Amino acid sequence: MTYFIDGATGPWEVVIGLEVHAQVISRAKLFSGAATAFGAEPNTQVSFIDAAFPGMLPVPNRECIAQAVRTGLGLNARINLASHFDRKNYFYPDLPPGYQISQFTRPIVGKGTIEIELADGSERAIGVTRLHLEQDAGKSLHDQHPSKSYIDLNRAGVALMEIVSDPDLRSPEEAGAYLRKLRSILRYLGTCDGNMEEGSLRADVNVSVRHPGEAEYRTRCEVKNVNSVRFVMQAIEAEAKRQVAVWEANETVEQETRLFDSAMGVTRSMRSKEDAHDYRYFPEPDLPPLVLDPAWVEKLRQGLPELPDARRERFLRDFGLSPYDASVLVAERATAEYFEAVAKGRDAKQAANWITGELFAHLNRSGQGIEESPISAAALGRMLDLIADGTINGKIAKQVFEAMAGSGAGPDAIIAERGLRQVTDEGAIEAAVAKVLAANPDKVGEYRAGKDKLFGFFVGQVMREMKGKGNPALVNEALRRQL
Repeated sequence: MTYFIDGATGPWEVVIGLEVHAQVISRAKLFSGAATAFGAEPNTQVSFIDAAFPGMLPVPNRECIAQAVRTGLGLNARINLASHFDRKNYFYPDLPPGYQISQFTRPIVGKGTIEIELADGSERAIGVTRLHLEQDAGKSLHDQHPSKSYIDLNRAGVALMEIVSDPDLRSPEEAGAYLRKLRSILRYLGTCDGNMEEGSLRADVNVSVRHPGEAEYRTRCEVKNVNSVRFVMQAIEAEAKRQVAVWEANETVEQETRLFDSAMGVTRSMRSKEDAHDYRYFPEPDLPPLVLDPAWVEKLRQGLPELPDARRERFLRDFGLSPYDASVLVAERATAEYFEAVAKGRDAKQAANWITGELFAHLNRSGQGIEESPISAAALGRMLDLIADGTINGKIAKQVFEAMAGSGAGPDAIIAERGLRQVTDEGAIEAAVAKVLAANPDKVGEYRAGKDKLFGFFVGQVMREMKGKGNPALVNEALRRQL
């Protein structure tokens, strides 16, 4: 869905590409054995290699290589059996060697594709240009002292996958959908935890604008290190509007790196944008070319889990879910597995409604993920069984659900303890119906005179009389008989 910005000279099309840095799930760094745990005391997870001590030689971490290959396979991308590492030269105080070991001319993963679904139900294929491996820099801390900056090298050398999209995205919505889909794939694969708050997934956003029909791209700017889907979408809109204003003032957009100020909703200039030659790339002399065994790559392919697109198609086919419900339920692997456990042998649509409705609402209120749900899949499934066999009705089920969420107890225990079992005694139901009709003779007369919509009023009154425990089907039958 193309997003246009209206300007004085007509509409402007936005062209977007994302460079996503995903921290590899691995217990050790890319070229050293130092730990990668988040939140450790500063400078406690640093090897001599990470600190660039003289004479230290990097050794590739086999698991980091495997994680990159798994990710490439999950992106339907070409795996390059021969690749190599390069030195990318630049200076940061938190980059001890003065260069980053990265990949440039021959990355480990080539062209791929990500399918995205949009809010209107449409789908688009977004191209992936490449995925390459590189080591992260450390972190400069500017808020620890009034006149000094501190350096924490715990992140130095941590393995990153840089996943670069083609400039195929045309709106903030598409960029958000792409980032959410990529994050979902990475989490299914177990190659990156996708935690943007901790910095293990962050995006550089490339934005340019042009008039519809222009064949060439105009100058792009890169908005650096955006750490949430919402901010990515806001940064695109802000930067695109800024560029339109520049072009329409008969000025030129300068290629540069910018930062997004989320509080003000604007982008700010950071530095002029470097080109590849500015980094003086050359092959890393301390590492030989990386050559992968095709049989090893195939073994990794065979070990991949079912990914979101395949699982969505299966949910549509086997469970008869709507495209929307299927997309929501497969977005997170844990949610999809929870749903399958609840739906097995039961009404899948009912299971989906309870999960996307009451359960999601409770988890949102409590700030919990589905892995922390106080209601297990087995407990929710048991509650649905009790609805199906008539032990409780839908109204009582909501009371039972809230009690389960609050206490963690099972549905049977809650029903027994609170006396919530549904009334199916026809004599008791007939008596309740008779009492309600006797108390509302005027309404009975109106109903019998043809005001059929009053039937719902009588149902509500009977259910109130029975404290919500009457079997709805039997209540309806008794009302029809007596009316």
